[in-house]
Formats: sequence, structure tokens, C-alpha cells
Amino acid sequence: MKKNDFWLFFTALMAALGGLLSGYDTGVISGALLYINQTWSLSDFQQGFLVSSVLIGALLGAASNGKLADIFGRKTIIIATAVMFFIGSIFCAVAQSPAQLIAARMFTGFAVGAVNFAAPLYLSEVSPKEKRGMFVSLFQLAITAGILFSYLVNSFFSHFEYTWRLMLLAGVAPAAVLFVGMLFLNDTPRWLVLKGRDFEAKNAFIKIQGEIDTDYEISEIKKSFNTDKGGKFQFKKWLIMPFVVGIGIMFAQICTGVNTIIYYAPTIFQLAGFDSNQTAIYATSLIGIVNFLMTFVAIAYSDKIGRKPLLYIGLTGVMFSLIIMGCVFAFAPQLGSLVKWFAVGSLLFYIVCFAFSLGPVGMTLISEVFPLQVRGVGMSICMVSNFVFNFIITFSFPVMLKNIGAAHTFWLFVIICVICLFFVYFLVPETKGIALEKIEENWKNGVKARDF
Repeated sequence: MKKNDFWLFFTALMAALGGLLSGYDTGVISGALLYINQTWSLSDFQQGFLVSSVLIGALLGAASNGKLADIFGRKTIIIATAVMFFIGSIFCAVAQSPAQLIAARMFTGFAVGAVNFAAPLYLSEVSPKEKRGMFVSLFQLAITAGILFSYLVNSFFSHFEYTWRLMLLAGVAPAAVLFVGMLFLNDTPRWLVLKGRDFEAKNAFIKIQGEIDTDYEISEIKKSFNTDKGGKFQFKKWLIMPFVVGIGIMFAQICTGVNTIIYYAPTIFQLAGFDSNQTAIYATSLIGIVNFLMTFVAIAYSDKIGRKPLLYIGLTGVMFSLIIMGCVFAFAPQLGSLVKWFAVGSLLFYIVCFAFSLGPVGMTLISEVFPLQVRGVGMSICMVSNFVFNFIITFSFPVMLKNIGAAHTFWLFVIICVICLFFVYFLVPETKGIALEKIEENWKNGVKARDF
């Protein structure tokens, strides 16, 4: 392996570990919640707020760090999130009341929100255009690895006395790895050019991409700057479409119900007939394994067959799995003891389809569609919308289960899937193999999304 290939993969791997933090925090609460309820008897409202409280912090983290990433750099934000997640995991483990735990989850969520846009942004700006889909998909792979890690941690600590406290404390491990790894990396060449640090940008390009024409690359980046004669940034009408695509794909990613499964999988399995906490957690671990493995499909094919074909296939599969899940609960009396196995099968099929499509492709697209000068802010706004959608869905899921039933809840997500398929067809561009600067040029020239 060439030296620059090593540094490119090492850089991508370290930045992607930010997803491990996000994935761990997303998955660990699903098993911990069963034992938190044994410590404090929580109402449906309290459970929903405890699980979704991290999303309030995440929303604040995503909203406040977009401009900071443009000012201080992508690397600095990622390092700061690692420190916050480390501290937040300790606060969660020592909480003495539901209110303290919710506050600690919000603090941890702030780091999750920041890293969810900073890490994909970093990855998109260091990756060669022909490998960008693969490298940005590494972030989603790290998220699934974090979720799987959390499920395995939940299974391991389910036999211990301080069960849920140990589950939440284990988050210090990925935070420490991310912090140390990022210390060895440069910031992205594109951010360095944006700040007028051309010499550092040249060195960064050479380190990760080897013998390329750095002068040409830097000149192309500078051409994309959207400034007036005074050198100030101007917001143009053509910038509306990148925001429509970015926010829309976040709606599709979240509002088709993925985090109701990630957060509440053990609860769903108990509803389906798995009696004990440990059995429900073990069944949930299967979801984590499948989620992790199927993300490799996106890594292998997003740069070969494209983003949109993966979205079409994945959304269709997600839709059919939700139809089946609704039918499982609608006809539970007739199915009897088979309900729990149909529930496991349909949830696994859902995760299979999501893991190679909406998960990694969604993160890839929001890292590609924005011009350089607003990329930090643009991705920040997309992640804010992601966490708003996430909070609404996660908070309302227990309430919907209680008031309209599991079947109608899952069928509601089916309707959303149909809407999202039309959105992808008409409004999402195919960005496979297109340089970031060319994508920006297409928007400027009024090229329709379907004609990219």
C-alpha cells in the first residue's frame, strides 16, 4: 500500500469513528431503558422524553456548530465532540434521578449532534470524487458498528448489578479512541483553502492523495467561491435546491421509522411475545449485526451503481417490511406464538433495506450537495432537521403504540415511504462520480436534479 493510500484510509477511519459515538448513544438506550424502568417506574411520557432527550441536545449541537466548523475547522469540532461525549457518558452513569439522567443525555446529545455533521463533512472534503461515496459511507458503517457495540455491551452488562449505569458508562471507550486518533490528522484541504492557507492545503492534498496537481485542485476550489466584488458571500436563489434535497433526504431517513426500531426494538419484541428483558436484548442484537453487515453493501456499490438506485431499492424494501410488521400485529390473535418470529423477521428485513440505502446514502448526499462556502452551515441545518424529525418520531412512538396500536403505527410509516419514493425520483440528483465543485456548478446553471 502506498503511503498516501495509508493516510487516506487512516484519515477516513478516524473521522468515521465519530459515527461510533452517535451509534453507541443511539443503541445503548434501547437495552438500558428496560433496567432504568426497574430503578424508576417511568410513565409512557417519561420514557419517550428520556429516550428523545438526547435529540434535544443533538439539535442544539447541530445548530450551533455549523458556523463554528466553518470558522475553526472540521477537525477541531470533531475533537471537541469526543471530549464532550466522554464527560457526558460519566454524567449519565452517575445520575441519581430521572431529571439528572435526562440532563446528562441532553449534554451527550450535544456532542452527537455536532459529530453527525462534522464527521461526514470532513470525510466528503478529504475523499477523491471516485471514492467519495465509499468513504462517507464509512461514517454510517461506524454508526452501525456503534449500535452493534451498544447491543453487545447491553447483553454483557445485563447480568451485572449496576446494569444500566455500566451500559451508559461504556461510551467513554469510543470517545477516547476518537480523541486520540484525530490528534494525528490535518484539517481538510478545502477548508484550508477557504481560510487562505494554501500551503497547508497543498501538503494535506499530497498526504492523502499523493501526486496530484495541487495548484489545479486549489484553483478549482477557489473558482467555486460565491462572492461579490467586495469578497463577501452572497445567498443566491439556486442555493434553495441543495437545502430542499438535504432536508428532504433527512426526512426520508428518519420519518420512515428507523429509530423507532433502533431505540425501541426490545420493547417491540416484548410486545410481540418475548417475555424476559435479556431475551429481548439478545433478539435486538441480531438487528445490530445485520445493520452493521449490510452497510458494506453501500460501501461497495454507492460509487458503482449510484446513490439513487440504492435509495429506490432500499425504500421499497423498507415499505414492504413495514406493511408486514403492521399485519403481524393486526392479526396477532390468529398468528399466536408465531407473532414474535414474524416480528423478528420483518424488523430484520427492514434493517437490511435501510442499512444499504437511506442510512449511508442519506449522509453521503448531504455532504455533497452544498457549495463549499455554506457546506458547514448547510449540513448543520440538515442535521438540525434530522434531529427535529427524530425527536418527533421517537417521542411520539410510545404514545402512538398506546393510542392507535402497533399495526396502524407501522402502516403510517408506509404512507411516508411512498411519499419519499416520489421525492427521490423527482428532486434528488445522482452525484456518483461528480466532483463537489461540478455539483455546485450544476446547481448554479439551473440543471434539474434528474439531469445531473
